[in-house]
Amino acid sequence: MSTSTVTNPYDGSVVGEVPLLGTAEVDAAVARSRAALREPFPAHARAQVLDRVAEGLEQRAEEFARTIAAEAAKPLTTALGEVRRAASTFRFSAAVARTHAGQVLPLDASPFGEGKLGFTVRTPIGVVGAITPFNFPLNLVAHKVGPAIAVGCPIVVKPAAATPLTAVLLHALVLECGLPADRFQVVTGPGSSVGARLVEHPGVDMITFTGSPEVGWDLRARAARKRVGLELGNNAPLILAEDGDAAAVVRAVRTAGFSHAGQSCISTQRLLVHRSRYADVVEDLGAQVATLRVGDPLDPTVEMSALIDTGERDRVRSWVDEAVAAGARLVTGGTVDGTLLAPTVLADVTPDMRVCADEVFGPVVAVAPFDTLDEAIALANDSRYGLQAAIWTASLQTALTAAHDLDFGGVLVNEVPTWRADQQPYGGKRDSGNTREGPAWTAEEMTEIKTIILSGWGS
Repeated sequence: MSTSTVTNPYDGSVVGEVPLLGTAEVDAAVARSRAALREPFPAHARAQVLDRVAEGLEQRAEEFARTIAAEAAKPLTTALGEVRRAASTFRFSAAVARTHAGQVLPLDASPFGEGKLGFTVRTPIGVVGAITPFNFPLNLVAHKVGPAIAVGCPIVVKPAAATPLTAVLLHALVLECGLPADRFQVVTGPGSSVGARLVEHPGVDMITFTGSPEVGWDLRARAARKRVGLELGNNAPLILAEDGDAAAVVRAVRTAGFSHAGQSCISTQRLLVHRSRYADVVEDLGAQVATLRVGDPLDPTVEMSALIDTGERDRVRSWVDEAVAAGARLVTGGTVDGTLLAPTVLADVTPDMRVCADEVFGPVVAVAPFDTLDEAIALANDSRYGLQAAIWTASLQTALTAAHDLDFGGVLVNEVPTWRADQQPYGGKRDSGNTREGPAWTAEEMTEIKTIILSGWGS
């Protein structure tokens, strides 16, 4: 069988190899998954497996983090944080396995329901096909695998071609923890063949996808008769109100705009600053961002490393150059050193620039002034995305106004839009997707409601 070589985006070194599978292997994996649906696997056993996985991740955190850092160029300290989050995701999934249930129906609330007992149960939707991205090669796999195990759905995961090793390592751990092998399988290979077959396979009942809107909506169109959950992009805005803590915002954005080179769908991308604070914030942010330590992701002192490949590096650099040519001011960064794009701050941006209108998915924060809260909210909402937004303010009234008027799936107050708890309902509107993730909410997506009616009750 032919293989695909996985390389470190920072220095091009070989990290490992994975099998280069095709449609035949996808078909075989789906067939095994469908057979697994017929085998009993009670909730207590599912919960025990999930708890063991969480423990295993904590015990092997360094191993997983080094794998993530090597194949994704995610700084080692950030990768360790991802491992801790993934352990939490599996623990919340174990809780779902123990508690996810239906409800009693108040049938005698109408005369026609007298003498009847009604209740619902949640049943597995069937086989789940999961397509995961490169930027969180462990925790975004966990957000699909954990809930699937919890509710009894066999799952076939197609990881990103650039970062498959972490998913393969997780797969081995999960099986070591007692999961029957046919309930979690990994298929590695190109999206054009392996991913496409998974999407179109008649034996797959649900597709869950995290990635770009262009790919996601096309995938949904090709899987019209399946349930399709999409978690897509964003160009996350952060509003600094006139009374907000500017120093705290600068400190927070120094990390939130550049962690993993900005390759997160909730990376802080647009910073909207009240005009009275604007000049100072731009200067302070530029100075702070210039101190970021950039380099080898396996160096524990490094805070930011390379984009996933040189093509992405060049794309992001071209967007920066395009913004500067259109009138934006380059405060810091914008330069290329080998595989690295320096962390970049742009000021005086306008909404029509691609660094504002689209998802940069790179180490760029674009800063613009505003005069009124209504203007700031309008600028934030002027987006085809709607995942998470944030505001920094000392005023409860301002916070409540923003929470009501910001048209996003999540609104954070005195926090960056990059913050996420793994147990929260996470997802957005418009081109940011059509679902909510977080184990309890994903469990709803991965199950069907079956209604049971018993007659003769109470007679």
